[in-house]
Amino acid sequence: MSTPTVPLAEILSQGDEVVTGQVVDSNAAWLAEKLTHMGFLVVRHTSVGDRLADLVQAFTEASGRADVVVCSGGLGPTEDDLTAEAIAQAFGRPLALDEVALADLIAKYERFRRVMPEVNRKQAWLPEGSQRLDNDWGTAPGFAVEAGRAWMAFMPGVPREMKRMFEHRVVPLIAERFHLLPAHLVTFRTTGCGESNLQEMLTGLALPEGVVLAFRTKLPENHVKLRFPASMPASGMAAVVDEVGGRLGRHLFTIEGAESLELSGAFDTAGGDLAARVARQLLAREATLATAESCTGGRVAVSCTLHSGSSAWFLEGAVTYSNAAKVRQLGVPEALLEAHGAVSEPVARAMAEGIRERAGATYGLSTTGIAGPTGATPDKPVGTVHIALATPSGTEHRELHLSGERDRIQILAASAALDLLRRHLA
Repeated sequence: MSTPTVPLAEILSQGDEVVTGQVVDSNAAWLAEKLTHMGFLVVRHTSVGDRLADLVQAFTEASGRADVVVCSGGLGPTEDDLTAEAIAQAFGRPLALDEVALADLIAKYERFRRVMPEVNRKQAWLPEGSQRLDNDWGTAPGFAVEAGRAWMAFMPGVPREMKRMFEHRVVPLIAERFHLLPAHLVTFRTTGCGESNLQEMLTGLALPEGVVLAFRTKLPENHVKLRFPASMPASGMAAVVDEVGGRLGRHLFTIEGAESLELSGAFDTAGGDLAARVARQLLAREATLATAESCTGGRVAVSCTLHSGSSAWFLEGAVTYSNAAKVRQLGVPEALLEAHGAVSEPVARAMAEGIRERAGATYGLSTTGIAGPTGATPDKPVGTVHIALATPSGTEHRELHLSGERDRIQILAASAALDLLRRHLA
């Protein structure tokens, strides 16, 4: 029995701002992930500037290689928005006024009590024979054409508009044309461990045929991804997930995409970031948290309060950069600061214990350190960070030596603090 052919997809982004680096092409990354999950094999990302000849060539070539081509950008009203004209030239489809698109554009401006600029009429001229993709989230309509071997969809470059148009207009049309067998993606979210270390942990792992292993860094996390073919039974997937999860050990804090699998290991499969995992642990114990931060500037508290329902377990956070603030808000003894300095184990412990007591929380979590680029001394270089966790049974402490710029050090230190709590609760 022959293996079904996986349809090929390409992604094309238009705009000088993309090719010159003025704008990061987040659209392509988002589309690639969506198309992969749908069951396509994404084989190419192409970025093209605002030059008609280059666009004509790019569209022509893509139409002969891929089954689906998804494009973003170039649908605006200005002279450098050339997508529709390029399609007209590439495939012999003269532009024609779409009266419905024009009426929709005029109505949108009228809703805001404005007169549509004449230049916007250009957006209603679509390639002959194309299918209009209505844009309920912006002005520019999109369109779709069949050319060569490909079905091609064109959407605005504004990410908010593009994402909604893809989900509400493009996906249903793709579903009509392709019988897709979506791959099953499982993501292992880890922290406190580098990619090379994760690779070593998985050395010798025997994966069944068709299973793809990949790594991704998303500071402060590292992800291990397994993509299973649609034909693989759940029991086979569960066995692989159990083995990988076991190898990753204490660095693994949650697994995404495994909710329906019957795993033998005691893994958290609810997904989300590290703060979401900590939230579930605290809620299960009916426990609460308060934070005291110096070098991280409130990043720990922000991570916690980004989640809805955090008021059920997060009581308060104090950002105490100065020694006076540590004394006043946390009750850190002045003598302790004079003897050891703010960046020290005794002060980190006192900060955690002080915020726990004053907030009436089950746990108090603290950070103090040197995020740089100034403030370092020979015995306390940039990246020296102390974190402490005050608990009902005592106080735990960790000393970190982090590298990189200030932002990176703050992110990693805040994550390490939350991970100290996560491991204690586990």
